[in-house]
Amino acid sequence: MTPTDTVRCGVFRPGEPGYAEECFSFNPNHPLEPAVVVAAETADDVAQAVRFARARSMPVAVNATSHHVVHPAHEALLVTTSRLGEVTVDVERRTARVGAGVRWQQVLDEAGKAGLAPIAGSAPAVGVVGYTLGGGLSPVLGRSLGYAADHVRRIELVTADGERRVATPEDEPDLFWALRGGLGNFGVVTAMEFDLFPHARFHGGGLYFPGADAAAVLHAWREWAPTLPEDATTSVMLQRLPPLPALPEPLRGAFVVHLRFAFLGTPEEGERLLAPMRAAAPVVLDLVGDKPFPAIGEIHLDPTDPIPHHSGAVSLAEFGPDVVGKLLELAGPGVDCPLLGLEVRALGGALDREPSVPNAVPSRGVPFLVFGLAVGGPESRDELAGHLAHVSAELRPWALPQRLPTFLLGDDVAEDRVRAAYGAQYERLAAVKKRYDPENVFRFTHNIPPAA
Repeated sequence: MTPTDTVRCGVFRPGEPGYAEECFSFNPNHPLEPAVVVAAETADDVAQAVRFARARSMPVAVNATSHHVVHPAHEALLVTTSRLGEVTVDVERRTARVGAGVRWQQVLDEAGKAGLAPIAGSAPAVGVVGYTLGGGLSPVLGRSLGYAADHVRRIELVTADGERRVATPEDEPDLFWALRGGLGNFGVVTAMEFDLFPHARFHGGGLYFPGADAAAVLHAWREWAPTLPEDATTSVMLQRLPPLPALPEPLRGAFVVHLRFAFLGTPEEGERLLAPMRAAAPVVLDLVGDKPFPAIGEIHLDPTDPIPHHSGAVSLAEFGPDVVGKLLELAGPGVDCPLLGLEVRALGGALDREPSVPNAVPSRGVPFLVFGLAVGGPESRDELAGHLAHVSAELRPWALPQRLPTFLLGDDVAEDRVRAAYGAQYERLAAVKKRYDPENVFRFTHNIPPAA
């Protein structure tokens, strides 16, 4: 018996036409190479695929939009959910219901027609479900409303026994708690419902400064960022950009400091808030303006095409003069730094507060996040991963153990590091795992094994 006998959708094996497309990974450094792929078209397809796998003691991996692959899943049955693409916006209830294959730009565009906005991330091409299961950090709404996971109302999924379930605050409450922040450890999510908010626009974008002025900009930013109201969000990144023709002339092959800013108030008030940073150094490119909310991707300008990369992140307890000095030592002017970028995000505000329905997001109370990105294939892994590890080690005096799950990257998917990231919440997550997935069928994300 094969999966073809139990599902009506596509089934693909290694070497067959369509297999490579189903196994696509946004980061080619982390390929997917499962034993068999089921290209689900319905939630019933997902359930049948999981039952087939369990009858043969096969683990199950999931691929939706390919942005967070961390394991090749060699022995697994892979369920791809990209075809579960429905988006329904309820304007009166201010909610959206999406299938597991939906990307944020689809929701942004559909909700934007009604002047509503989701708590989407910096990269609108990323999938809604994976982003939200990892917490979901917004560059516009996070500081005023919290994590995306805080505003989920309902999750439809298939658990390890092949059963379709619905998790809400009232139904399966422990599972609902664990799913929101616990990543893909507890089942295959097929649909999700979450809140939308009445925001049709924002004032923001990016300011680019010469890399030679990095010290002035970073010191100005560390004093300025804590003064912002909760409806303003900012990050800053030291970037060594490649000489690509697609980049604007001032950025092509340049070392720059990219200041990101978003504000929910008026453009006039936004410019008043931004004035101290405009005065910090000469601006070589100004992309700040009044924008429709669906254009939030213009703040970070994250890559939209697949690219082989290595990355890492550190949570920081503070961002004082000593930390600025260390970042300049690691990636400032005159430093031979192989990283494409080294970013600092200011968190705080509602990101620190527990939501009305608590969840497993472990990063509340983290004021700053540092993220490093390096571009290169497998042949450069040792060098680039080593440099990222060096950055983490140098920042250790200011580091916090708790981490945002979607920023557990590279070697941080190891069990001991996942345990440290979740802290006191880990044991509860492991207990929920034991109840819903006692055989650790879903083990290919940042795995939390079942409690002993």
